[in-house]
Amino acid sequence: MTRDMTRGNPLVLIIQFSLPILLGNLFQQTYNMVDAIIVGKVLGTSSLASVGASASVQFLVLGFCFGFCAGFGVPVAQRFGAGDYSGMRQYIFHGVCASAGIALVLTTVCAIFTPQILHLLRTTDDIFENARIYLLIIFLGIPFCILYNFLAGILRAVGDSRTPFVFLVISASLNIGLDLLFIICFKWGCAGAAIATVLSQAISGIFCLILIVLKYDILKFKPGECRWSTTIFHRLISMGLPMGLQFSITAIGSMIMQASNNALGSLYVSAFTAGSKLKQFAMCPFDALASAVATFAAQNYGAGNIPRIRKGLWQGVFIGVTYGAIIGLVLILFGRPLSTLFVPVSESAVLDASGKYARCLGYFYWVIGILNTMRLTTQGLGFSNRAIFSGVSELVARALVSLIFVPVFGFTAICFCDQTAWIFASLYITPTCLLCIRKIERELKESKIRHDFENPEKN
Repeated sequence: MTRDMTRGNPLVLIIQFSLPILLGNLFQQTYNMVDAIIVGKVLGTSSLASVGASASVQFLVLGFCFGFCAGFGVPVAQRFGAGDYSGMRQYIFHGVCASAGIALVLTTVCAIFTPQILHLLRTTDDIFENARIYLLIIFLGIPFCILYNFLAGILRAVGDSRTPFVFLVISASLNIGLDLLFIICFKWGCAGAAIATVLSQAISGIFCLILIVLKYDILKFKPGECRWSTTIFHRLISMGLPMGLQFSITAIGSMIMQASNNALGSLYVSAFTAGSKLKQFAMCPFDALASAVATFAAQNYGAGNIPRIRKGLWQGVFIGVTYGAIIGLVLILFGRPLSTLFVPVSESAVLDASGKYARCLGYFYWVIGILNTMRLTTQGLGFSNRAIFSGVSELVARALVSLIFVPVFGFTAICFCDQTAWIFASLYITPTCLLCIRKIERELKESKIRHDFENPEKN
């Protein structure tokens, strides 16, 4: 059930590995969209605004969880690529300990400060209470988010992208059914949507854990592999923390943008929520592709094959840019009609604003094909500290547009905020990624020369 990506056609391996991730991401976005569709259609645009008012802070917290879990998978993939399975399991043990601690701290802090977070986002009084209940329940589900993402990250590190997909399908199906039950039958409102999301992810994570225990012998700990090592823990944290912060820093920029948009009124909050759902759905292939290229790069780094890393990187960029151009055209032409999935046809002003947001995004979607592939490859090679500055670039760009241009140009400035951030970050991460690959190549050559000099009898 694992896959060695150090041998075989890079393009074929990347596509085969990315397809289950893509399908999983699509299913994940599907049940997020179902939340929005049912809330918007059944409960109305005010409830839709309540659910969407905290989207950026959810991205900040849950994105941090996803990021550090993905970071914990980097040394696992490198050890797997090098054939060091005992070392791989030692990293997994320390990842379990770190994940449990982070889950406890994040859940406690976020649950306590939920009202203050919504005030910082300038959430209006008419949607505040529903937004508070929804966000609090999502925060209480953080341990299950971490459980699933940690396990999925480990499985992908050893080349298995299929199993996480299967459990996302289960989670999505459960979420749809629970949405209908809690919102339509039980009349639980926005709280029902949040409970459905948390419960479905909890079931998915628990069943994924059971399957790993039963089926993955390569991941089962051997005697002596669960001993504490400060060196391993520090290396693990040095990988995971920057990747988590990368997502969070990006999300802070999104929070600033969302706070500026929230101040424009509930009409634009609803429009932004609907447009953001389309944006997130369209971004799924970028995330899947970049994850595949990053795993490919990490395993081949462990195997010491730098030319293969370069080949896989450029093939990934080509696929990403091509897809970005195609999906961008779809958003330009069909952004407003697609927004009717979330907003009643009678709300023409909301639909016009949402369509405008999607259309403006479409012109620049190809940039994400470069940004995501380069950034995740840099992280997959172990340079999370350098990749984090691409998030800083996005933060600065979103803050400048939100604080300077939104007060002057209103929602039009919101429509160009993300694109500005993507361009800023791409200008940084592209040369950074290429320099990191060159640095690794130089270090491997020096290491080989040193080894040959110290062991002349083996030459």
